[in-house]
Amino acid sequence: MDEHTLLVVLTIFVIVAAVALFAQAFAFVGLLFVARDMRTKVLAVWPEIESMIATSRRSVDRAEKHIASIGASGVAIMEVTKQQLAKVDELLTDASTRAKVQMERAEMVMDDTMTRVQETVTVVQRGVLRPVREVHSIFTGVRTAFSHLARGNRPTVDHVTSDEEMFI
Repeated sequence: MDEHTLLVVLTIFVIVAAVALFAQAFAFVGLLFVARDMRTKVLAVWPEIESMIATSRRSVDRAEKHIASIGASGVAIMEVTKQQLAKVDELLTDASTRAKVQMERAEMVMDDTMTRVQETVTVVQRGVLRPVREVHSIFTGVRTAFSHLARGNRPTVDHVTSDEEMFI
C-alpha cells in the first residue's frame, strides 16, 4: 500500500471515530436530561417514599414483637399439650390394664361358675335321674315278668308258623 492510500484510510478511520464520539456525547447529554427529569420526579415523591419506608419499619417492628409473642405462646401451648397427652396416655394405659385384669377376673368367675354348674348337673344326674332310671328299669322288668307270666303257656302252632314265615 502506498502512503496516500494509508493516509486516506486513517483519515476515514479518524472521521468515523470522531462521529462515534460525537454520537456518544449527544447520548450522554440526552441521558443527562433524562436523569435530571427523573431526579425531579423522584424528589417530588421522595417524602412519600420516606414516609412509606418509616411506616414499613414500624410495621415490621410491631410484627416482630407479635411474632415473638406468638412464638412464645405456641411453645407454651405445645408444652402444655405434651403434658396433657402424657397424662391421657397414662390414663389410657391404666384403664387398659384395669380392664384386662377385670376381664381375667370375669373369665375366672365364668370358669368357676361353669364348673359348679357342671358339678350340679352331675350331682342331679347321680342323685335324682339315676335312681329314677333304676326304678324305671325295675318296673320294666316287673311288667315284662307279669306279661310273660300272664301270657300263659306256649304259643299256638299257628302263631309259631306265622312267626317263622315272617322271619323267612
